[in-house]
Amino acid sequence: MTHDPHDIHPPDPAASPCGDMHGCAHRHDHHEHAGHAHAGHGHDHAHTHAVSARNEKVVLTALVLTATFMVVEVIGGVISGSLALIADAGHMLTDAAALALAWAGFRIGRRASDARRTFGYMRLEVLAGLINALTLFALVAWIFREAFLRLRDPGEVLAGPMLAVAVAGLLVNLAVFAILHRGDRDHVNIRGAMLHVLGDLLGSVAAIIAALVIHYTGWMAIDPILSALVCLLILRSAWSLLRGAFHILMEGAPPDIDVDALRGHLLTAVPGVAEVQHVHVWSITSGRVLATLELGLADGADPGASVAAVKHELAERFGIGHATVEVLCEPRAGCTLERARPPTECGH
Repeated sequence: MTHDPHDIHPPDPAASPCGDMHGCAHRHDHHEHAGHAHAGHGHDHAHTHAVSARNEKVVLTALVLTATFMVVEVIGGVISGSLALIADAGHMLTDAAALALAWAGFRIGRRASDARRTFGYMRLEVLAGLINALTLFALVAWIFREAFLRLRDPGEVLAGPMLAVAVAGLLVNLAVFAILHRGDRDHVNIRGAMLHVLGDLLGSVAAIIAALVIHYTGWMAIDPILSALVCLLILRSAWSLLRGAFHILMEGAPPDIDVDALRGHLLTAVPGVAEVQHVHVWSITSGRVLATLELGLADGADPGASVAAVKHELAERFGIGHATVEVLCEPRAGCTLERARPPTECGH
């Protein structure tokens, strides 16, 4: 994205979320604030690319480690006959797929916007997060089924090979988790990958415990029991990831932004702003928040200065880097994206 948060664009009826655009503030302060705006944008743009490049490198390194050890764990699970190892290997398979999707999301997400996709391909990262969550649900269902069958008919498990592979898996998962921890932990795909690896860590711990119990007691049922318990933890993580990705895809307001508080802050912090209407705040992807809103100004207020001040407050106080602000010069019908309000609530 190359949008400048301080740029003031001409009205575009087709692009407005609230119908026809009759604003009067789109003629000021573009040149007045151009030096400051582009300097700030350049720094922010460079920082964003640096974070994205670091995320991509972190995810790729984690992908190589995860995919390599997944093969080792599959072989160990088959040799030892352990469901816990096979389940953990299955989880590592989804980890590898999740990391591959996240890596592809970072790579493709850097592609520039075009006439058909004006926001570029950043939303692919959120789609990858959604797929990650769905694969976790599928994995949980498969492990529960296998655990049920194993409880009905426990098979022989070789504790020695199982323990060796489980300890190695724990070390690899710790290394991958540490690598991912160096990335942007607020990003939906980095967070999703860390949740996957956290499930792997718990799976490795469960496999170690199961191997020790089998070695000292010979109780084979511990293997499917611990596998099922780990699934419950994975299920919780999967639900959290699914809910976060779905919220972004539904254009929901970021959880750390209260629209009513935002409206109240602008009314009190920006001189000359008498009314703030039709506020829409959403995320294109993690950390990229956008907003549109309409201003009603007090008599004598300078529209250009008011718009610039509002954009500054949105960026500094709420982290909204790209905002479209319209100043109303005449009464207007309600926004088509909102429910109709009673006439007493419509303002002037």
